[in-house]
Amino acid sequence: MKKIFFVTLFLILALFTNVSANEEYFNKGLNLFDKENYEKSKFFFEKDIVFNPKKTRSYLYLAKIYNLTEKVVEEEKNLNAVLLLEPINEEGAIMLIELKLKNSDFSKVKTLLNDFEKICKKLCYKTKEITKKLKIASAAKKKLKKYYL
Repeated sequence: MKKIFFVTLFLILALFTNVSANEEYFNKGLNLFDKENYEKSKFFFEKDIVFNPKKTRSYLYLAKIYNLTEKVVEEEKNLNAVLLLEPINEEGAIMLIELKLKNSDFSKVKTLLNDFEKICKKLCYKTKEITKKLKIASAAKKKLKKYYL
């Protein structure tokens, strides 16, 4: 009976210790990110993903790091992971829309923007900004087509 009690106690303590350590990885990464130490913060966000693969926050911060370091493919992978795990993540959706707009993928921007309008609660004002940017970019693309044709 004593053995069962100690084994149970040990398992409970190990579980709580592991959970707090996992939170610590994200917090360290966030602290380093705020200090603009992106390389070290990336390490802690990746470590957090190992222990919490279904939590979107580390994927989102990795996408922000890749955005700042202009690693477009990695940024898109992490944003897709955010939206796969949490389709209503507004910040991730906006970041992906802006990335697609930057890459002139206008049809994808329109699709993502329509999806975003269905889920937005806090960042709805961004739809007007993006729609305006989309119109300007589309018009510029049409002018270039006319010029080269």
